Amino acid sequence: MQEDRFTPNRSIPRAPARHRRRFGWRARYLAIGAVALIGIGAGSAVAGTRGDGPPPSPVPVDAQARARAGAAARADRSGREPASPATTESPTPTPTASPTAKPSPQATKATRATEAAPKAAMSAPPKASWVIPMAGATITSCYGPRWGTLHAGIDFALPAGTPVHAAFGGTVTKAGDVGDGYGISVFIDHGNGYLTHYAHLSTARVGVGEKVSTGQTIGLEGSTGDSTGPHLHFEVHQGQMWNQIDPVPFLRARGVDVAC
Repeated sequence: MQEDRFTPNRSIPRAPARHRRRFGWRARYLAIGAVALIGIGAGSAVAGTRGDGPPPSPVPVDAQARARAGAAARADRSGREPASPATTESPTPTPTASPTAKPSPQATKATRATEAAPKAAMSAPPKASWVIPMAGATITSCYGPRWGTLHAGIDFALPAGTPVHAAFGGTVTKAGDVGDGYGISVFIDHGNGYLTHYAHLSTARVGVGEKVSTGQTIGLEGSTGDSTGPHLHFEVHQGQMWNQIDPVPFLRARGVDVAC
């Protein structure tokens, strides 16, 4: 083998290819080993800084396999078992009254009025179908004997010109003065077997054949005919004219009280 001599400015020749390959693999192995050692040292340092306790022991391979098998079995059973039917109806809650709720004033008044109506209807006297010809008048004479003759009616006294009312509805059969001592008088046939007579009027407000209603004004109080002062002479005739009866029990039986 010929020796190479050093010559100034002469370039150094490159090593043969086989030497370059052998050196390259050796350097690569050394670098990988150094990196592995550095990684192990760093991992130990990190583990030392995280805690003093030992690292958790790895789960055995057979335990992991059993856990996966149990999970698969449970999933299979859940797929095969029928689901329980869902309840579609829920019980209706029972409403409860609030203990503090108070009825409105309008509802209270309406309830009281409703409760009071039957009581009022039961306690109220029946409405009179007949009326007094001159309400509020003083009775100066009742039915019965007077001065040796029969006074066949009731005398009501108020100032002259006081309105006189029909005791009940009917048809006028007489109106005016016919010279019988009653002066201007009115007869009303009530169509039920009874007639009423209103005598000594100052004027008549109705005529023969006229239909009148209960309480209608038929004339004014006066003192015509055989009279000693303004008053109304009132009679009740049963069945026919001039068959006078006592007006007091007749009116009381029809809800009209007369102080005789």
